[in-house]
Amino acid sequence: MDKRSERIKEALREVAAEFLAREAGPQSLITVTDVSLSAEGRRGTIFITVLPETAEVAALAFANRNRSEFGAFFEKRVKGAMMPRIQFAIDEGQKASDRLDDIKL
Repeated sequence: MDKRSERIKEALREVAAEFLAREAGPQSLITVTDVSLSAEGRRGTIFITVLPETAEVAALAFANRNRSEFGAFFEKRVKGAMMPRIQFAIDEGQKASDRLDDIKL
């Protein structure tokens, strides 16, 4: 991956974390764990984890419902970067890793 794509990924991760911390309610903790971009950089997925797990569906719906507000927030924070079309998704890999850690204990 080139430097530009890496910078966009890092900017998306940081700005998404700030946006979700500000806009999400106190009923759950939403953490941005990873960002993936398509090869051409036009589409992206922001992976999140949610605590408690019972609030995952509501938190994911909230994040995807507020994509346009996130886009406006991103454009204010990151000057000169083209905002890819994004979607939010639950980071299933992180959940599996956490389960393995629980088993080892």
